[in-house]
Amino acid sequence: MRPSFRTLCVILWVLGLVPFANSRELLAVGTEFPGIYVLDPKGEPRGLGVDVMRAIARELGDEVRFEIYPWARAQKLVEEGRADVLVGPYRTAARERRFQFAEPGFYRDRVVFYVRSESDLSWDGSLASLMGQRIAIIHGWIYGERFEAMRGQLDLHVAPSVELAFKLLMANRVDLAASNERDSLPRIEALGIADKVRRIAPVIDTQIGYFALPKGESHRQLRDDIGRVVRQMRADGRLAKLARSYGVTLP
Repeated sequence: MRPSFRTLCVILWVLGLVPFANSRELLAVGTEFPGIYVLDPKGEPRGLGVDVMRAIARELGDEVRFEIYPWARAQKLVEEGRADVLVGPYRTAARERRFQFAEPGFYRDRVVFYVRSESDLSWDGSLASLMGQRIAIIHGWIYGERFEAMRGQLDLHVAPSVELAFKLLMANRVDLAASNERDSLPRIEALGIADKVRRIAPVIDTQIGYFALPKGESHRQLRDDIGRVVRQMRADGRLAKLARSYGVTLP
């Protein structure tokens, strides 16, 4: 009697002739980053970071599962090794001590200040132009070396989300909101305040977004594999094609 297909697969797996034993389920976590990592109306993950991670998993013969959390919580899960990949963090010296980053990064942001439309506030890139101003920032975010160097001397008001930072701005509880354009534009549209706020120059900083992993040897090979596949996707145009579909800028 001929063995069933299922039985044949089991025999081949035991003999090491099929790769099932090497397949992993990777856990990727993040927070809601428009264009990078969001849940669609059906609760399914979407975005450039999701598509790239799925492509990476296929290349490696793995599966990937996505979960969404508040940003600080997502970072903690990866730092503690309870998740494999953090989707989209900017890279800083402080974060280098907590994570290892897969090179290269896969998207770029412009970090900027927003003010109310009627405001006459301006800034010239210096600390002096921000003194006395109330600034909304988002919990767990990094704004670049220049801003971080000023942080201790600024009047900062921490908001749990970009949406709430703009609500603070519109309620006149802060004078400026610090965010990035990619995250801000869909929130501004959703709140119906496109004619009530404006971006001011110069940019605070330009930041690159990465995939980050837990520190240590256990994730070093995965870090290198992610970097290799991202480089392939850049070289063959797949990354640019995906980025265009989400309106995301590449490094």
